[in-house]
Amino acid sequence: MIPLAERTIFNMEQRGDFPRRIALTSRNVAWDLAEVEEWIEARKVLGAAASRPGRTI
Repeated sequence: MIPLAERTIFNMEQRGDFPRRIALTSRNVAWDLAEVEEWIEARKVLGAAASRPGRTI
């Protein structure tokens, strides 16, 4: 659903820029669908203003 590397999502979670994961088992995690959908909608609103790694203005 989110075309980002697992490590990128983890880093974003740590910074508070992505919904927190829910531990299902010691080896499996999931995210609340409603929270992820809200995150996607927020990105749509930001549009071109969203930060892009490695890009300077």
